[in-house]
Formats: sequence, structure tokens, C-alpha cells
Amino acid sequence: MTAKKSPPARRAKRRRPTHAQPPIERLLAIMARLRDPAAGCPWDREQNFATIAPYTIEEAYEVAEAAERNAMRELKEELGDLLLQVAFHARMAEEIGEFDFDDVAAAIADKMVRRHPHVFGAARIGSAAAQTAAWEDQKAHERRAKSADQGQRISALDGVGQALPALTRAAKLQRRAARVGFDWPDVAPIYDKITEEIAELKAESGNRSRSEDELGDLLFAVVNLARRLEIDPERALRGACRKFERRFRQIEDRLAARGIDSAHAGLDALEAEWQAVKAKER
Repeated sequence: MTAKKSPPARRAKRRRPTHAQPPIERLLAIMARLRDPAAGCPWDREQNFATIAPYTIEEAYEVAEAAERNAMRELKEELGDLLLQVAFHARMAEEIGEFDFDDVAAAIADKMVRRHPHVFGAARIGSAAAQTAAWEDQKAHERRAKSADQGQRISALDGVGQALPALTRAAKLQRRAARVGFDWPDVAPIYDKITEEIAELKAESGNRSRSEDELGDLLFAVVNLARRLEIDPERALRGACRKFERRFRQIEDRLAARGIDSAHAGLDALEAEWQAVKAKER
């Protein structure tokens, strides 16, 4: 087999930002200026794909949070921050001759057309559920083609990203396995499995390594329950975090109103205030 030749390096486009440009062109020009080896920003010039990736993940979460709160002004700002991350990655790729922002946009446009043959072609799909199934079938076809092209064994779990948040990745792995029949027929055995995993976790009390392993199994089983209940586990846990934060801040406010520092209130007083806050929310 002949090794594929690397694509010829392309000269990165030199753009100058002006207010007269369309907004996306202005953003790309600003990004190019920030990365300019001579006149750019020292911090921006030092970054690479690995160092920028954590910021990309953080911005995606901030978009999700603003959307969940229906905070439109914040959502606009957070979407801009996320778009900057795309521009940043694309600029770095352009500098080494791999691809540029236009290539990224063209690739996703082609993919959306390919995955919507009922809109851009002659296929007919009658419901959102049918479209979801067709979308997953198309994705599976693309994964099989990619694996075959790379000479790899095809797995139902191909394409589930390693960098996904653990709850999200667990749910995706379970959905993939379920599509090939590896799933309980109803939800009842999942409750039994959760009870079983709790018992196994209790049995390993005192063994940190085994406890961590059993706790992982318990969380995986809980995610499986969320999947069968059609609940996004990440969203559910974020909601629980927001609720805890709201209630705990109320506890601090109630104690402070009586001149008590929550750090010195003691567990009994904190628990009493927690129950009072919960009762007020009912």
C-alpha cells in the first residue's frame, strides 16, 4: 500500500480587520492579527491545539448553561466566545497548511446536506423520530466507511469521543450498545442493578481502589436509568447542582441574618436550615 502524501502547505491568508468587513471576515482577520508572528499577541501566538482545547470545552458548557436558563443576551455572547474557538483552531490549522475556516464551514455544510436527504434530496421522512433514526443510520454508515478506509475492525462503539464528559460518554456508549440489542427489555432490571451496585459499593468500604471501581459501576447504572427515562444525565446533574447552590446560599443568608457564620454553625444548625429552606420551596 502506498503511503498517502501530505497535502502541500498553504500560505496562511493575511487578513486585516476593518469595520467595513462582514462580521465573520472581520473575526477571522482579528484572529489572524492576534496570531501574527511579529505584531500579534504573545499569549495567542504561544497557543496550540492542545492548550486551546480546554477553553473550547469550557465555552461549549457556557453556551449550554445560557441556553438552559433562556438567557438570550448571555447566549449571544457565549456563542460568540465559542465561535472564536472555532476561528482559533481553524487559524492554527491554516498556518500549518492543513485547512482553514472556509474548509470547516464547507465540510459541515456538506455533512448537513448528506444527512438530510429528505430535505435536499428525494427521500421522504414523516416524523422527528424517523429522522433521528435515519440520522443515526447515516452516521453509522459514515463510521463504517471510515473504519474500512483505515483498515480497522468495525465496532458499534466507533466514534464515541474519549474527551466527552463521563456522564455523556456513558450514555452514548449505552445507546450504541442498545442499537445492536445489548439492552434490558424494560426499566425494572435497571433499578435492581442500581440496588446491586450500591450493595457492592458498601461491601468495599475501606478499600479505596475497589470503592472507586464500584462507584463507577453505580454511576454507569444510574446513567443507564437516565437513558431509559429519556433524561439527559448531564442536564439533570447540572440542575441538581444549581438547586444545591441556591439552597445553600439561602442557608448562609438565613444564618447571617442572625449574626451566625455558617462556617461555625455546626452540622445540626446547617441541617435544620436546609430542611427549612426545602420546606419553603414546596
